[in-house]
Amino acid sequence: MSFKRIAITFSLVTFCLYGVLILSLLYFYKGSLFFEIFFSERTLFSIRLSIATATVATVFSMFFAVPSAYALSRYSFFGKKLVDTILELPMIVSPVALGAMVLIFFNTPYGMTIQSNGLQFVFTVYGILLAQFITTAGIATRLVKAAMDEIPQRYEEVAKTLGASPSKTFFNVTLPLSKNGIIAASILTWAKALGEFGATITIAGSMAMKTETIPVAIFMRLASADIEGTVVLVLILIGIGLSILYVVRLFTSKTPYV
Repeated sequence: MSFKRIAITFSLVTFCLYGVLILSLLYFYKGSLFFEIFFSERTLFSIRLSIATATVATVFSMFFAVPSAYALSRYSFFGKKLVDTILELPMIVSPVALGAMVLIFFNTPYGMTIQSNGLQFVFTVYGILLAQFITTAGIATRLVKAAMDEIPQRYEEVAKTLGASPSKTFFNVTLPLSKNGIIAASILTWAKALGEFGATITIAGSMAMKTETIPVAIFMRLASADIEGTVVLVLILIGIGLSILYVVRLFTSKTPYV
């Protein structure tokens, strides 16, 4: 067997692993129940809340990620390795731990001052946004940095020799060349925010029609042993996430194979 076939076999085995998990949901699937749950006021609220908060959190994450990634990709500065390491925190620490860190912060004098004089984050929609932001900002930065690392710096150097300022070089050379990577990073960040659960329930709680996102709604259904209802919500979440990711791959793929 050639190495190509071995590599493809491993990819198919991994695909089958997730495929079996998805297909197993159909064992408990009930068509009539799907539409009943999907069009219920509580589910529609959870869907709207999840999509809205994931979108806002992604905008904030990318707003910080793009310049941060550029700095880490192009410049050397004091503490760069430490900054680069800390950005891995969302990947090495569980979302529940991140949420617990946020709650602990809000119990410090500085945190209590913010809560009393500024926005209320604990058990509010702002808490959902904060939870999604802290779990995606570092990942978004890492994804954008990977895209910028692939751009040869000589393009920027040529632009600077022609009189372009650093800011013009960034906006007219680096950003256009890394456009596809940034778009892909944005969508992956959005998908991550959409499915965020641990930090969300830790900070914002699970109040129906207030802070209940789709992942939280799935947990609440499962906690009450409602397997059929859980399956419906899981299928909704999978459908939204995979549809968005597949569309992105259609637009950003460099090969005809999709």
